Amino acid sequence: MTDLQKGGVGDPGAGQPAAASPAAAAAPNALPVLESPFVDHLGVQLVSAADGASEVALPLAPGHLNTWAVAHGGVTMTLADVALAMAARSLAGDGVGVVTVEMKVNFMQPGRGELRATARVLHRSTTMAYCEGEIRDSEGHFVAKALGTFKYMRRLAVGREVTHQRLRSDPAAKPGPSDG
Repeated sequence: MTDLQKGGVGDPGAGQPAAASPAAAAAPNALPVLESPFVDHLGVQLVSAADGASEVALPLAPGHLNTWAVAHGGVTMTLADVALAMAARSLAGDGVGVVTVEMKVNFMQPGRGELRATARVLHRSTTMAYCEGEIRDSEGHFVAKALGTFKYMRRLAVGREVTHQRLRSDPAAKPGPSDG
């Protein structure tokens, strides 16, 4: 089991060593803590994260549902992202987090009850991890399949200046084909 904390999904500051606390000292094999405000707001629970595999759970609440009264696709996709990222982070050293580079989700059927995502690292290089995962609901139904690529990154220095995106030099310039 790793002592990494989880930062936000796609957060370069993720994966920092856990702060020493009486609770942490009493439980040396404690799970990493989910500290992303968005993920915490959703209520995602970390079940396990070690050796390139992870499991997370989310009991669905009314705010997680779409107009069909089933899990919203964005909630399902976020749960997949968290599971894949935690699998990748479980292989990282102290002070290393991951950012999502690319992710694909196939939705198989609506999710109801509690969603549970499992994930594993299929391939890891020094800078990237390629992961797969699946989500099932409380009845065991196959809700979604996910594949994702994650880049390993170290936390940025505290107080480092944030660089803003450069604006086009010609305000009348039209977007290129990749600018959307």
